[in-house]
Amino acid sequence: METLAIVWFVAIALLWTGYLLLEGFDLGVGMHMIFSTRSERDRRVMLNTIGPVWDGNEVWLITAAAAMFAAFSPWYAALLSVLYVPLTLALLGLIVRAVGIEYRGKVATRAWATFWTYMIGLGSATVAFLMGAMLALTSLGLPIDANGDRVGGPFDWLSWPAVLGGLAVVGFALAHSATFLALKADGPVRRRAARFAARWAPLCLLPLLVWTVAVQLEHGAGPVGWTLTLLVVVSGGVGLARARQGREGLAFTGYAGAGLSGLAAIFLAMFPVLLPSTVDGAFDITVQSAAHSTYTLGVMTVITVVALPVIVCYQAWSYWVFRHRVTPGMIPEPHIVLPAILRDRD
Repeated sequence: METLAIVWFVAIALLWTGYLLLEGFDLGVGMHMIFSTRSERDRRVMLNTIGPVWDGNEVWLITAAAAMFAAFSPWYAALLSVLYVPLTLALLGLIVRAVGIEYRGKVATRAWATFWTYMIGLGSATVAFLMGAMLALTSLGLPIDANGDRVGGPFDWLSWPAVLGGLAVVGFALAHSATFLALKADGPVRRRAARFAARWAPLCLLPLLVWTVAVQLEHGAGPVGWTLTLLVVVSGGVGLARARQGREGLAFTGYAGAGLSGLAAIFLAMFPVLLPSTVDGAFDITVQSAAHSTYTLGVMTVITVVALPVIVCYQAWSYWVFRHRVTPGMIPEPHIVLPAILRDRD
């Protein structure tokens, strides 16, 4: 097996992990906006905690998908053709969520703000669930034939692994974002998020643990995989203990570590299979069968080595610039812009 093909499998695993860790708290904040509070000011505090970074975090999704296409196009083609329906719905969720974030503050009425709050929350939940479903099906298998084509109807993907993966990412996003809000916000938002992280996180992280164990059993993982699975429990336990002590930074690190350990265990157990077939094991798409030529992978590696450090440094800089807490006092009173413009024209 080509060394560069292995390198790119690891790179794609890291990109998906980065997306779920960074976009995970964005999506969770969107969901928390629906049920954590009815206060308009608190919702604006929550939205402002992710305001400077949410669109940058989505770049990880684009990069992960592009890397799959460039390095392992049969994997990309089979996955997108079989999961066309959920991926289309996820795309709609991303659009609705982005429009909601941008449009929510354009009109200063409660009805307008409430409508877009629910669009942000429901769009976030849709994206989290469907991305989790897609990744779970990638790790536990899809009905594909020897050509990578779907066997069965357009909704055959909706199975217990899809539901499990969807609940795992939704639950992780809720727990992860609660520690993020406790770390980045102040006032009532901080207190409510801290209570959620200290009370509901074990239930939220349970589907992630079940998914990780299921993948280990399905692929016959070795000692390293089971050690990483154990780290999901240990990291989650550390995060819970620190959340109950009010140690917000360590709680955030603990829950992030649970997600990181779980995804590492899943990708390690899958290797060298990229997409298992539930029809026949002979139809599995593997790293060796799907990898592009050494020349293609080599050119991609050179470009990545040059560009990736710049992107990572820029994103790290943006987090550093906006590292301070968002407090209720920072949120100005809402104002209506459009009528003022019309008055000026008159």
